[in-house]
Amino acid sequence: MRAVFWFEQNLKYCCFTLFETIRAESDMAKVLIVYDSHSGNTEKMAHAIAEGVKEKKVKVHVKKVNTTSIEDLVDHDAIIIGSPTYYGQMSGKLKELIDKSVKVHGKLEGKVGAAFTSSGGTATGAETTLLSILQAMLVHGMIVQGRSDSKHYGPAAVESPNKKDVEDCRRLGKRVAALVLKLAK
Repeated sequence: MRAVFWFEQNLKYCCFTLFETIRAESDMAKVLIVYDSHSGNTEKMAHAIAEGVKEKKVKVHVKKVNTTSIEDLVDHDAIIIGSPTYYGQMSGKLKELIDKSVKVHGKLEGKVGAAFTSSGGTATGAETTLLSILQAMLVHGMIVQGRSDSKHYGPAAVESPNKKDVEDCRRLGKRVAALVLKLAK
């Protein structure tokens, strides 16, 4: 009889612990990093941003644009979008995702947004690429995370991100995560 009682008590404890863990994870703030990358440079930046988000103990999902659904945008508290610079604009794949987001217009309002890019050289349209992403976020009513001291619109790397670029990306991840946590209070 004692063994049955012990088993029941431990089973209740395990179920309660599992339930609390699941509930805590579902209540946790979530950041989505969506990127397009052909050379791997923008992808490196996406993962550096994710490191910064994790430093604030915020859940982060890093997804390539072709595996991202419109529902993914709705299911997260913050969305950070990264694109290579193509003629001063975001990639066609990212533009297509943003065009499809009209289906959830109004459901992204109040979420935190940010952008990053990689380009082939200096003065090749990185700022206009960032602004094209941020404009779409503003149309959705999102809260855009800027930076006052440098690279105001978001991190921009020339070709492969160097150490400073990677650090800028981590800082963006931390700032977005901190803002999400602040807004969740």
